[in-house]
Amino acid sequence: MSEPIVEVQELQRWLDTVKTWDQTDGTITRKDVCLHLRPLRDFLNKLHSYIHSTRSTTEALRKLPLLGHFLGRVCWVPEVTADATSRALLFQCLWGLYSEKPQNALETKANQWIRTILCQLTTDEEDTAQTLMKHLGVPPAEFHLKVLRKMLARLQEHSGTVCISCEVNAERCVCDSVLATSEACIPLVTCPEAASLIGALLQRPLTRVTTPLSEDFIHAIDSAYSCQLLSLEEPAVVALWCHSLSSLEEALLSLMERVLSNGRNTLHKLQEQIKESLLPKACSQHCHIFLVVNDIFRCALKQNEKNGSLKCFVKTFTASFLRELAIHELQKRVPLKAYFPHAPACVLMPLLTQPSEMPEESWRDHLNWLSGSLQRVAEEEEDRDGTNSGLHLVLEAWFLLVGCSDWVEVALELLVSSEDGNCGALLWLLNFYHHPTNRGHHRDQLLVVAKEAWERVRGVLPAAGAPPADDRYHILACLLSPQPKQPSRAPVLILQLVLSFAVFSPLSQSGSTQILLSAVERSGLTDEAACVLSSLQIRLSGGGHAHTLLPKIKALQQALAPHT
Repeated sequence: MSEPIVEVQELQRWLDTVKTWDQTDGTITRKDVCLHLRPLRDFLNKLHSYIHSTRSTTEALRKLPLLGHFLGRVCWVPEVTADATSRALLFQCLWGLYSEKPQNALETKANQWIRTILCQLTTDEEDTAQTLMKHLGVPPAEFHLKVLRKMLARLQEHSGTVCISCEVNAERCVCDSVLATSEACIPLVTCPEAASLIGALLQRPLTRVTTPLSEDFIHAIDSAYSCQLLSLEEPAVVALWCHSLSSLEEALLSLMERVLSNGRNTLHKLQEQIKESLLPKACSQHCHIFLVVNDIFRCALKQNEKNGSLKCFVKTFTASFLRELAIHELQKRVPLKAYFPHAPACVLMPLLTQPSEMPEESWRDHLNWLSGSLQRVAEEEEDRDGTNSGLHLVLEAWFLLVGCSDWVEVALELLVSSEDGNCGALLWLLNFYHHPTNRGHHRDQLLVVAKEAWERVRGVLPAAGAPPADDRYHILACLLSPQPKQPSRAPVLILQLVLSFAVFSPLSQSGSTQILLSAVERSGLTDEAACVLSSLQIRLSGGGHAHTLLPKIKALQQALAPHT
């Protein structure tokens, strides 16, 4: 193996660079150190190999007379000594130059110099430095911490001084020193001791001026946090999302993947995972975070319009967000329109109003009005856009309906309990929820299918408490049988109707279970049935008289479990 070659000119160039760092202390210098950190590591590694290949300290210094001067200068650059990799390489080089048995005055003097360097850096006694030298050039954790704490104290003091002046007039403060501090922290993002300073920097109030934090600093934190190499407190995590769109997107997509890939998530587990993600809380505190999250939901729903699990997730997330928003509004109120800037104003508040916030006897009138408003939005937009290529308001109204689909389930409950046949508005709302546009759906035809299905289901229901006859089960099951010649039969819509009758009608538990299993067996829509039951459970768990149906839903879920 050939001896590593380190040119005198290369060492001189690095020495000149380090001298400029040592002689100046400013924003440009700190940034320059951070930019050169990786190539400096490579050079230190090259030096270590060179020193290791020589037979003695005398030979190493004879070939590179500036070697000791260079290493001594580097030891006084805090951005280097605080970086674990650079620090390890630096002290391996020093250990390589340390002679256990000095052969001449040069080596004796080099040993004394190395001990002095370590003593000055640790502000400890000389015997400590000697002990460190005996660990093959890799100092113990105590030494690392002392060097690191020195730098952190220096940075904390530096940024703290500037922050005092910023408080007087934050909007005019360019925060050059905060920028320099953030750049100096780049090598420290994986150090637990630096987490407090990093969190404080992230949580600095954002002003109308460009953020004073380095983009490289934000990127380093983003990378370390996503790889679980950095632990942050909740406020710091939310602050990171404010600074980094990629970090926010990764957090949401990761949550969606965890939830949607597990079709057997219980209601409690789903709500717990969403709450623990901090995303609903962050959305309530920062409107722009909610807009980004909602945009991701919008894209996902456009591509997966029929995905019941996704709809259930969006509904649960929206409910969690609204709860957090109600808490946050006690401190700082932001108009709801700011969170839903594109939603039609005529349906915004009616949809965001929870069913539990109004008397049950008002539900029917509210839904009739809501259905009529949505229908007008759809018709007016489709009339303006004959090609059906835009339909922005229609889709925005639909996105909001998916997030607030408690009203869809209330409509289903009223369809079951209705004693008259005047349920066109409720059926239209249900149909719109499943098929928001006419593109490839033929909404009018599907509305006819939904009405026929609703009438047939109502027709086979028995008296309260009595199980239906087997032939009636067959009629219900046939509604969900695959129909190759009628691809527009909307099986998921009909399944939701059938299961709603199983839950809300006065059928016995055994009768409801038979309807469920028969429907699943005929349609094969096992996952979709689980989503329908889970969504109903989410709404009914909110309280009111309907909570008496929760045991029934739980029993249906248990009956369905072996088939999922």
